[in-house]
Amino acid sequence: MLDEKTLTMVKTHPGFIAAMDQGDLSTPGALRQYGVPDETYQTSEEMHNIIHDMRTRMIISDEFSSKYVLGVILYKDALERAIFSEPMPNYLWNKKGMLPFLKIDQGLAPLVDGVQQMAELTEFDTLVEKAKDFPFIGFKFRSLVCAANEEGIKQLVKQQFDLAKKVYSLGYLPMLEPDIDLHIIDKKQAEIYLKEALIKELNNLDTDMKIMLKLTLPSEPDFYHDLLDFPQVVRMLASSSGLRQTEADKKLSENHDMIASFSRALTEGLSYQESDMEFDFHLRQTLHAIFDASNT
Repeated sequence: MLDEKTLTMVKTHPGFIAAMDQGDLSTPGALRQYGVPDETYQTSEEMHNIIHDMRTRMIISDEFSSKYVLGVILYKDALERAIFSEPMPNYLWNKKGMLPFLKIDQGLAPLVDGVQQMAELTEFDTLVEKAKDFPFIGFKFRSLVCAANEEGIKQLVKQQFDLAKKVYSLGYLPMLEPDIDLHIIDKKQAEIYLKEALIKELNNLDTDMKIMLKLTLPSEPDFYHDLLDFPQVVRMLASSSGLRQTEADKKLSENHDMIASFSRALTEGLSYQESDMEFDFHLRQTLHAIFDASNT
């Protein structure tokens, strides 16, 4: 749970957040990128076993160091997983010195008013109860903007902040992710509406409350930078949103005081067919590039 030590780490430690929270829908794409075709597995359990092996290979590498990685976002599946017989979140904290976060949303609701809010959190109480047995310091939750619909975006942001208040009251740091579809034609206007909605909610938020914001890389560099003027925002993260690694790094470097929370761009170029030496070489290149882009 959150305490002053971990809050200070979140605020001041260099590095970035590794997003390893692919769920049932996004895992097949992640495995294809890793060189594992769909026909390799037949069941959801087999699929999650394979991606756990991929994550473990990354985490246990000497290259995957707290010098570069501040924290890791995990999927609920990680609550049942171990690395060298130690629970995965515990291994990250005890052996790697990285802050573990848990993804708690259950996917997206149907499209309404140009947005997909979070689906109903039917597992929330169960996940929170299970999380108490692990060193999680925060929970992440995502929704998606699909069009520049002002009212839809307001309601989406309100839902995010309502959940953030609940999460913080339980002793965890909320990581809000009001994502924007990178490919919509009115992305710049959607960003304007999103920023306005975020400012409105922040102005009404208790100044003692702390949150993290994970945002899609903006069309205009540093567009979200002034959100960091709010004392409630302890760190602002950037989602790669499906961008290729080099493009995501370039855009991130143009947004000062914003650090990466990459998923696709983190694992790009890695392959299960590589030798450990080749794998570590590519991982080192990726980690260095993301770290440099996060600390410009």
